[in-house]
Amino acid sequence: MPLYIVATPIGNLDDITFRAIATLKNVDVILAEDTRHSKKLLNHYDIDTPMQAFHEHNESAKTTDIVAQLLTGKNIALISDAGTPLISDPGYVLVSEAKKADIEVSPIPGASAMISALSASGIASDHFSFVGFLPAKQTQRLKTIQLNAHLDETLILYESPKRILSCANDLLQVLGDERTVCFAKEISKSFETIKTDILPNLIEYLTEDENHQKGEFVILISGVDKNNKVDGEAQLGKILPILLTEMGASKAAKLAAKITGIDKKHCYQRAIKI
Repeated sequence: MPLYIVATPIGNLDDITFRAIATLKNVDVILAEDTRHSKKLLNHYDIDTPMQAFHEHNESAKTTDIVAQLLTGKNIALISDAGTPLISDPGYVLVSEAKKADIEVSPIPGASAMISALSASGIASDHFSFVGFLPAKQTQRLKTIQLNAHLDETLILYESPKRILSCANDLLQVLGDERTVCFAKEISKSFETIKTDILPNLIEYLTEDENHQKGEFVILISGVDKNNKVDGEAQLGKILPILLTEMGASKAAKLAAKITGIDKKHCYQRAIKI
């Protein structure tokens, strides 16, 4: 009664493992984010296993029934439209409940857009944080960027074609024009594009041709230089005590953040400890 988490191609249909194909052929049911989309993959490999729709809008409602099916001995596979399920895709609720019911959950590894982009970006890959899709509203998007702007590790984001330009401009507003950034899209497809540059040049690329904004984007942002981070912390340690003699912790943190470029929440935590 295992639940298989099966990675599927992110573009080129050949980017799937023999094990994934065998699993999809042998299970009783395939849970697919979009059955019409996944039908193309199944037809390509002559897989006639029945599919059920399983997506963000019905995951909570269907999970109990699926767990019950697994407990009766059915073998079920979960796939997303592309790549590894649960990575900015549905499945967490189901996997969590399956584990609670002592159901075996078995990953069938394969393609992942963020790992593929990271491997070819030219940006440090030893340490990274994955944020997923940024908020749709600009104010929330800016806050998320600001919250992660001072990490000294690579930051990985996803963005849709309709928001990529506004997202790029928000990144420029928060990060400035010197940070190395990679825009990767259409990975393993005919128009695969992986561009690593500073943000002004990447924005120019997006605006010179509207076609350049098409496709789902992986954005990779280089981390803050550790030496600069140390300098910023040292500067913060000097100016916060001075600011706190003239104003409250909240205002002092806000002003210190503007001066040092360090996240306001971090400045506030430092301020209240003085």
